[in-house]
Amino acid sequence: MPQAPFTIVDFNNFWSPSGGGVRRYHLQKMAFYEGRQDVLSVFVMPDSRTFTEKRGSGLIIEHVEAYRFPGNWEYRFIWKQKQIRPILKKYIPQVIEVGSPYILPTVVRKAAKRICPEAILLSFWHADFPVTYVGRPVANKLGSLFGKLAERIAFWYARQEFKKFDGIQVSCKEVMERLERRRLPHSHWIPLGCDIQMFAPTKRDEALVADFKGGNPDRLTIFFPHRFCEEKGIELLLSAYDELTERLGIEPEIILAGTGPYLPQVKEAVQKYQHIRYVGFIKSIDEMARHYASVDMGLALSGWETFGLSILESMASGNAQIGAKTGAAFEHVTESKAGTILRERTPHALADAIVELYRSDMQVMKQNARAYAEKFSWNDCFERQLSLYHKLYQEKRNS
Repeated sequence: MPQAPFTIVDFNNFWSPSGGGVRRYHLQKMAFYEGRQDVLSVFVMPDSRTFTEKRGSGLIIEHVEAYRFPGNWEYRFIWKQKQIRPILKKYIPQVIEVGSPYILPTVVRKAAKRICPEAILLSFWHADFPVTYVGRPVANKLGSLFGKLAERIAFWYARQEFKKFDGIQVSCKEVMERLERRRLPHSHWIPLGCDIQMFAPTKRDEALVADFKGGNPDRLTIFFPHRFCEEKGIELLLSAYDELTERLGIEPEIILAGTGPYLPQVKEAVQKYQHIRYVGFIKSIDEMARHYASVDMGLALSGWETFGLSILESMASGNAQIGAKTGAAFEHVTESKAGTILRERTPHALADAIVELYRSDMQVMKQNARAYAEKFSWNDCFERQLSLYHKLYQEKRNS
């Protein structure tokens, strides 16, 4: 009788058809396992209906009907035992990974305890939610004291959700140190990857460059393919545009791609300024790579990135960066020597940083960006992760 493959089941309510980094992580993970014979990867995808999709010898997608959040969102929420237990009973996995922190970890843990108690329970800390989604917004509205209290409560909640988990995977060293201080389960550093063949300076499209430059080769061009929300810095960028135009002496071309709660402000800016354009949500990776490679610089304005996949893709495409002064953006920009750090989160400081970078030796910065991105690959990421899976599973069995 053939031996069953080593089986991994992934649950993640952060999955979205139009998502950014989390979606890319899962798509790359699927591609890594799809043709394997020794490992079976099962991704549990929140969806509008329930069905099984076999993608290859090493990959199955279990679509599970799940509640969709109202409004301008594409997120669905798995939280019931009846959504989780059938999956675990069907596959009896060796590893269960939970990529979102709200309710799901506890529900999965309770189901796993009854169905597959030997399985390793791991989280992937895709979002530093106690800081990003709780502490910071509360601080902005009610002051730093209340913000710190809210953050402390959120970390307490995280400890409850992830108690008895065998570990948390983290891609940012700063975040990893914070989780250790907050007494969450032991952290494991798993840096994510970048497709350096897909995202490369060779994808530069001279016709697109000319279109962006609008008849003036000195016009600064910036591609912003991030979620339109305060965290990513869209409001900061739009607020800096007038001063940036004055400082540069020419209107820069800002190419905005994506969606989010600030979409109305984006559309308003497009109507107001000739050289701010909105290209919608770019689904094609080829098209994304072409846009990255055809501009002068990228913006990594979120100080709360847990890895920043879009930062690496932009750097792999040969773009110098403006980086936030904390989080993965700070790590990437400082370690690569491929950009400028945003000293303060204000429109004036952003205009300063962009002008400083644009008037520096951009060619050297671009070369540094590409060289740094080449150190990361998706294959290395998932090989490292699979080794961790095997190691923790054997340790649990032997304990």
